[in-house]
Amino acid sequence: MNPDRVLEQEEIDALMRPGESGTETRTGMERVISSGLISYERLPMLEIVFDRLVRLMSTTLRNFTSDNVEVSIEGIMSLRFGDYLNSIPLSSMLAVTKAQQWDNYGLLVVDSAMIYSVVDVLLGGRRGTAAMRIEGRPYTTIERTLVERLIQVVLHDLSAAFEPLAPVEFRFERLEVNPRFTAITRLSNAAVLVKLRVEMEDRGGKVELLLPYATLEPVRELLLQQFMGEKFGRDTIWESHLAEELRQTEVALDVVLDDQPLSLSTVIGLKVGDRIMLNVGPGAPVRLRCGDVTLFEAALGRRENRLAVRIERELLTAPKGDAA
Repeated sequence: MNPDRVLEQEEIDALMRPGESGTETRTGMERVISSGLISYERLPMLEIVFDRLVRLMSTTLRNFTSDNVEVSIEGIMSLRFGDYLNSIPLSSMLAVTKAQQWDNYGLLVVDSAMIYSVVDVLLGGRRGTAAMRIEGRPYTTIERTLVERLIQVVLHDLSAAFEPLAPVEFRFERLEVNPRFTAITRLSNAAVLVKLRVEMEDRGGKVELLLPYATLEPVRELLLQQFMGEKFGRDTIWESHLAEELRQTEVALDVVLDDQPLSLSTVIGLKVGDRIMLNVGPGAPVRLRCGDVTLFEAALGRRENRLAVRIERELLTAPKGDAA
């Protein structure tokens, strides 16, 4: 390939053209871009946490707004943090939250429809009328205060949703309206995004929660579980049965008087009647060995008409030696 060759416009379009919808065909560029992302489906417990969040929010938002509120999940996806920032409308409010126990950050985004709906319902707007939106103007202090109260409620529910899995407190840090001021991680880092739809009769909007994978790293092993309390292949019933059977297992213990290394020629030359002198005196301690592991030091003696050993001490180290 010529390194100085300039691509034609048709070649550039073919390289960047998205794959056909409804098929698995993807361009080489798309495969390169998506190869670095991690699918949230590799963290099965995360979907259970978000489902619990939906159920908690449905109850708490009804109490918060004194209205009939329905919360649902529109989608869960993995994407790069920079791509998400570029997709946030400028009319949204962005709350930076910190997971205290995990020492990292997340992002909670409330769109303009949800902002005006919450302001309308909390200030006594009549049911059956859509919230009035005035685009292009900055949010007032009252609107920001009411949205901040909504965010505090959602973050409390998010902490409660993670509680059965791992104790964590999501604390509200600050409220921004410009996505450029919410850089909680590198733009190229992967994150998981859950989109929540909040319906209040004729009003409602979207609340989106973004958690970088770096934030979830402290509980990654827990999120890999298929169900709550999974032991990753462990079976406690089988473990207790195996332990009980091991206690009933018979093992052979060798009483070792002395170790003497002998050459092969010496061993081959041994004949009936030859003697091997042991380098131990009378009453010297002996060692109890199971296989190649020395377990105890003992004294040799006699009980009734049988030879016996009395364990004197346990050897903390288990040296390996040649058989006596």
